[in-house]
Amino acid sequence: MSSRLIGVGVGPGDPELVTVKGVNALRAADVVVVPVMAAPDGTDGGERGRAEATVLHYVPREKVVRVVFALNERTDRGRREAAWDAAGRRVADLLGTYASVAFATIGDPNVYSTFTYLAQTMLELVPGTSVETVPGITAMQDLAARSGAVLTEGTEPLTLVPVTAGAAVLKEALDGPGTVVAYKFGRQAREVAAALRDTGRVEDAVWGSALGLPDESIRSAAELDDGPLPYLSTLIAPARRDGGRGGKL
Repeated sequence: MSSRLIGVGVGPGDPELVTVKGVNALRAADVVVVPVMAAPDGTDGGERGRAEATVLHYVPREKVVRVVFALNERTDRGRREAAWDAAGRRVADLLGTYASVAFATIGDPNVYSTFTYLAQTMLELVPGTSVETVPGITAMQDLAARSGAVLTEGTEPLTLVPVTAGAAVLKEALDGPGTVVAYKFGRQAREVAAALRDTGRVEDAVWGSALGLPDESIRSAAELDDGPLPYLSTLIAPARRDGGRGGKL
């Protein structure tokens, strides 16, 4: 029987936002892999990430396996690929030992997740591996709930943009209709603030970071000019709504 690799979305950080199905998948797996940031020398930097912190609310420490991924490497492709190869071999070894391996990822495993790359690698290294995913609550859903921002109404489109693709991509989305959500924009906060001003989308926009955690911050986008924010910051710029209740139906 082939081994199972299950990508489990554990939400944006608040352990109460892991679904019942997600908790059951974590507990049923033989081991739970959590991605950790690499130190400059490529080894485990020792930092506990959000996925690991969330998982430890539901499974014992001895069941958790920390695996180094090049989560913070964006300039040196060779170093990134080497780190990915090493991580892939580590998970392949686990799949050779255990019948089911869960991989915990913040948010949802099918939305900008490390899991998608890992699954591709495992299908090459361990042919016949059964790959499954358990959906998770996303940061945009959590921020919408905590801030009162409505993501979509009626026929409005919803555009999700990773600002790591460049502020120009965000501005193009803001020029269009509907709600725009921006991920990973903390290091380009000033550029994001400028894009919001240039497109007239500042007034109702909100940003948040560390949602559900002790250092949670949720503020108006008008406060974005103060400098860099945490990398995993989320922005919601709601659609322009001037047609009253049901105006977008």
